[in-house]
Amino acid sequence: MGLFLIIALLVIVSAVYSYLNARFIKLPGTIGIITIAIVVSIITIAIDKTDPDAAHYLTVLAKNINFSGTVLDIMLGFLLFAGSFNSNTKRLRKELRPVFVLSTISIILSTVIFGTFFYYTGMLFHIHLPFIYCLLFGALISPTDPIAVGAIIKTSNLPQNLATIISGESLFNDGVGLVLFITILEAIESGVDNIVFAKTAMLFLREVFGGIALGLVLGFIAFRLMKSVTDFQTIVLISLSLVMSISVLAAYLHLSIPLAAVSAGLFTGNRSINSDEKERSHEALEKFWHLIDEMLNTILFVMIGLQMVNLPYITNYWITGGIAIVMILAARWLSILLPLTFLRRTLNVNYSNINILTWAGIRGAISIALALSLPISPYRHIILCGSYFIVIFSIVIQGLSLNKVINRSLRITE
Repeated sequence: MGLFLIIALLVIVSAVYSYLNARFIKLPGTIGIITIAIVVSIITIAIDKTDPDAAHYLTVLAKNINFSGTVLDIMLGFLLFAGSFNSNTKRLRKELRPVFVLSTISIILSTVIFGTFFYYTGMLFHIHLPFIYCLLFGALISPTDPIAVGAIIKTSNLPQNLATIISGESLFNDGVGLVLFITILEAIESGVDNIVFAKTAMLFLREVFGGIALGLVLGFIAFRLMKSVTDFQTIVLISLSLVMSISVLAAYLHLSIPLAAVSAGLFTGNRSINSDEKERSHEALEKFWHLIDEMLNTILFVMIGLQMVNLPYITNYWITGGIAIVMILAARWLSILLPLTFLRRTLNVNYSNINILTWAGIRGAISIALALSLPISPYRHIILCGSYFIVIFSIVIQGLSLNKVINRSLRITE
């Protein structure tokens, strides 16, 4: 299947799903689209077993998409730049301490807690996953997904400070999560005894701080170029080239694409481009990137649903998926509670907000993409299916019930 046909089918399917949701189902955009995509994929799997020709195009489309490469190498930079470009840095700066703790300490704690819980609970149900693979599973599933979080928060009743904390955490926690994932994966491939602390520290510094530096440098250059012209078409092309440059250079230099894109988006998004034209160019650019964000989100969640066609063995992993969901919720809750207990005055977050922060920790496409990137092993299917169950549960169930959790928690505090 050619590249143009793949893109055309994806856009057509996305338009159909989006129309069905907007016209008939009327769920919040992201939740409705992924729900339709999952239902259609389940029907496609069933039809494919009885009449392969009837489900030919959806099946071929799903199998021809390199989901991991498309998300991590292409779409991620655009989506994170769009999200951070429209972020409010004043609010983010105000909640910087809890955002920092949740995106660093809490991710490390969640990885260890989830890995330990899943290992011992899995043994009770005869799920034989080595402990280091459980930690690998924890590393790829612990970071909240900035794309899914941003989409869900738009339709929630979250208080402003909590919305800022959750969205800020999701923008920055990928750096730590990806470093943990890469480090543990290298340990598996080379042997645990070969882990060198200095190498791990250099990997962290290069990925995280190198990514931030790259984003700031390219963001500054692009900002100066955009500020020097008034032609809106040129301004849009410069912003697009900024994101593409980040993706190419970060991949070549082995830096963090997510952190580079977020840094560039925050830098350029909160500075006026054309003060002499009453911000019209900047406001138009914000609308442009908001549109890009919405369209790519729709296509991305359609792709998540389509991946079910590639996972026919998912029916054999209901117990694994159920355990994984319970364990990630417990790990998320504890990874917030522990830092809050010891740093309560510093963080200025109430204990009553723990349930909200836990339930708003939505996982998404990045976790599935990382799971799909795993090398072939006897344990890959367990991690992949567990990740898929967690992602679908968090987007659909947690997304739909988030407002109820918020309202209940806020009533208790009153």
